[in-house]
Amino acid sequence: MPRARSEIDMRIVSWFESRIDPFRVPPEGTPPPGLGAFYWYFVRQAGPWFLAVLAAGAIVAGVEVSMFRYVGAIVDVLGKTSPERVFIEYGPTLAWMLGVVLFARPLATALHDLVVRQAIVPQFTALVRWQSHRHVIRQSLSFFQNDFAGRLSSRVMQTGPALRESVVNVVDALWFAGIYAGSALLLFAQADLWLATPLFLWVIGYVLVLRWFVPRLRGLSKSVSEANSLLTGRIVDGYTNIATVKMFAHAEREEVYVREAMDAQLGAFRRQLRAITAMTLSIAVLNSLMLGATGTVAVLLWQAGSVGLGAIAFATGLAIRIVNMSGWIMWEVNGIFENVGQVQEGMMTIAKPLTVVDKPDAVPLAVSRGEVRFERVRFHYGKGSGIIDELSLSVRPGERVGLVGRSGAGKSTLVNLLLRFHDLEGGRILIDGQDIAGVRQESLRAAIGVVTQDTSLLHRSVRDNITYGRPDADQAAIEAAAARAHAGEFIASLVDPAGRQGYDAHVGERGVKLSGGQRQRIAIARVLLKDAPILILDEATSALDSEVEAAIQEDLETLMVGKTVIAIAHRLSTIARMDRLVVLDRGAILEEGRHDELIRRGGLYADLWRRQSGGFLGGGNRGEAA
Repeated sequence: MPRARSEIDMRIVSWFESRIDPFRVPPEGTPPPGLGAFYWYFVRQAGPWFLAVLAAGAIVAGVEVSMFRYVGAIVDVLGKTSPERVFIEYGPTLAWMLGVVLFARPLATALHDLVVRQAIVPQFTALVRWQSHRHVIRQSLSFFQNDFAGRLSSRVMQTGPALRESVVNVVDALWFAGIYAGSALLLFAQADLWLATPLFLWVIGYVLVLRWFVPRLRGLSKSVSEANSLLTGRIVDGYTNIATVKMFAHAEREEVYVREAMDAQLGAFRRQLRAITAMTLSIAVLNSLMLGATGTVAVLLWQAGSVGLGAIAFATGLAIRIVNMSGWIMWEVNGIFENVGQVQEGMMTIAKPLTVVDKPDAVPLAVSRGEVRFERVRFHYGKGSGIIDELSLSVRPGERVGLVGRSGAGKSTLVNLLLRFHDLEGGRILIDGQDIAGVRQESLRAAIGVVTQDTSLLHRSVRDNITYGRPDADQAAIEAAAARAHAGEFIASLVDPAGRQGYDAHVGERGVKLSGGQRQRIAIARVLLKDAPILILDEATSALDSEVEAAIQEDLETLMVGKTVIAIAHRLSTIARMDRLVVLDRGAILEEGRHDELIRRGGLYADLWRRQSGGFLGGGNRGEAA
């Protein structure tokens, strides 16, 4: 029997837990920037369950107040009835009171708790987090480059519980208190209007105190939340770049950097606590006045014969309960606005519109040949000028083109525009005649394989990192790609702190547990596995030693067969054999041609070639052989 009851209880709990789908598709568009609209964007998706909380809260408040009324009624009954006739004359009434206490109150409380704790708290929190993350992850590359990763993730994580808590607390505190005070006023007025006067004046005073302090607490809470976020961001920034901190012996400098943020956070927190203390003292004075006045008026009315002893009992008892509850309400209000402050701070990240979006009629990119054309491209990162202006370049299907130029010439920017990490400010980019602004971003990037200089791996297994290029690849294909990238040997020897080995070993945040060369080889294996028709190599072998680089260059040659290739390299020997070299300077094409042609021309490329020496491959003799 107990087991059957337990199974029934679990079915009830599970039913409530399945009422809100945390992974539902969000409404179209960006979460709105206005505070009320931002709340409504999420709350409306679970609207019926917040209404259920309102209903349950009203029932619980009504039952609570009625219990004090029952105390007054019992006092009156016992005062005018002999003991032997109490149950004869008032049995049904007392039975009704007992039924409310034994059944109505626990049932209403159970309903409230099931709706809040099972239906709303876990699922609604996850819904806000999921939809916020889903929106933020689709932001442009610039969005992430302009903020701390720690601060962005903190905002996404904190906004969900803060939004939920503030809404639930409004229902549990303000709504409950409103029903409670309204019911109490009604009962007091039924006994005598004068008895209701102290409570009525207290309600007015309480509202005025909250009206004065709440807006100030709201602003202070936002300041505290912003200060917390800045502090977290600075701490995470230092931890993320701990190798640099130690390399330059700047632990003390980081202490000062974090201390400044911590001092600002401490100041904002102190200002918030001062306001809370002032509000607490104001409410305490109001409570004392109301309690004393209610007791005095009740005794005077009894003395005048206007009310009985029962009225004194329930009025003073209810007044004490309201006084005790007022402190709880005050802290709940403070908690509400702390959470509102966190939501406002989270909106700074979550309510920003996407800057690079697919057009409504966007179609998947279809790559049949791999031709890439830049037509009068203009892009200045929002500035008036200075990056790329009126650049035109055609890359034939299967052609291998190397981009050459000094740092800041616009090479990486051009590649980022091809990947549509930013929208153009003028001109267009075509792949097989299709304007990339009119195709779906996911299909565009799926058709392009990229190996960058700054290889960053996910804090997951080696297998997960390699299959990021093709998630459906089997183990044989993964191992073949790793072997071609000369990564199989070191992968087999990997063991992480959790004891996972080989392809199951985790590589650490950004791949920190691997050397630069190992990270680069896994990145190359990932692109080899992806086997996209267009290939971008941005300093692809910069982190490799000469022996491994020479071996991988052969595999890259194989990888490039039949593909359209755009390669960037400061080490010119790595791209000297390309079909064509394009020399950029200040965002414009200065020269183009084959390596030997450009050497004979004696322009910027020839000058760069002559300057390279030592570790960058110096000397004209080796260069001519290349």
